[in-house]
Amino acid sequence: MTKPLTKDDYTPGGVTLHHDPDRLRRVTRALRAAGRNIALVPTMGALHEGHRKLIREAHVLQNTVVVVSIFVNPTQFGPNEDFERYPRTLEADVEVCREERVGLVFAPGVEDMYPAGGQVTVAPGPLGEQLEGATRPGHFAGVLTVVAKLLNIVQPNYALFGEKDYQQLTLIRRMVRDLNLPVDVVGVPTVREADGLALSSRNRYLSEDERAAATALSAALVAGAHVSGQGADAVLKAARDTLAAVPEVDLDYLELRAPDLGPAPENGDGRLLVAARVGTTRLIDNAPVLLGAGDE
Repeated sequence: MTKPLTKDDYTPGGVTLHHDPDRLRRVTRALRAAGRNIALVPTMGALHEGHRKLIREAHVLQNTVVVVSIFVNPTQFGPNEDFERYPRTLEADVEVCREERVGLVFAPGVEDMYPAGGQVTVAPGPLGEQLEGATRPGHFAGVLTVVAKLLNIVQPNYALFGEKDYQQLTLIRRMVRDLNLPVDVVGVPTVREADGLALSSRNRYLSEDERAAATALSAALVAGAHVSGQGADAVLKAARDTLAAVPEVDLDYLELRAPDLGPAPENGDGRLLVAARVGTTRLIDNAPVLLGAGDE
């Protein structure tokens, strides 16, 4: 029998902060039993307008209580990455959630998420070793493992992820399909600054000059999409030339793939993906392209 919820579990019209996985699972189970849908927005905190967009899209879904998880997941960071300095702004994040009418915030500690040290993980398969995975070994095993744990804890009807992390979104969809997980994964288009820079919590690491240089990533995607009717070679050349004109951008990869990140088709939908370092900050971006649609 489901225990009735108290105001410390969930308060309609307010935001309730939870740290304990078992208690949060009990709350969401009770809400589903009462006929509500649960929409999960997984984040690592340092919430910005991109996260707000995810939350707002979650509210569009019918009859939902929105749950935002805030957890800087150590297993998706490599030994030389920015886990220790990654921004942690829980108080400000909860205030953002309050402004966006989030019902529940889940902010567990590392010991809550990995009580046994995290010995069992989710293998991402071959795609997990490409693109981001080639540069960041083990990254996607960490991502998929923590997402699987969050889905099991929250048991949402919907989970929303931004398209900025397009490979991550693709792998999460594949995991949900392959493991028969009972959740609808919703992708939300990338939110950008007025100058085109994709919103990211890591943008705060950039100096003023580095931030100006970083707009070359989105400019390269626009340049590639502009000539997409001329084929894949033209797309890649236009994007690469745009990046080469900004020496502050240290390119990691620029690739054109199919929407599922398989080989790019000669005609039809494709995805142009880029990763680069600007100063010490690593940034990623991507955009859809329509190949072979005629000269732009």
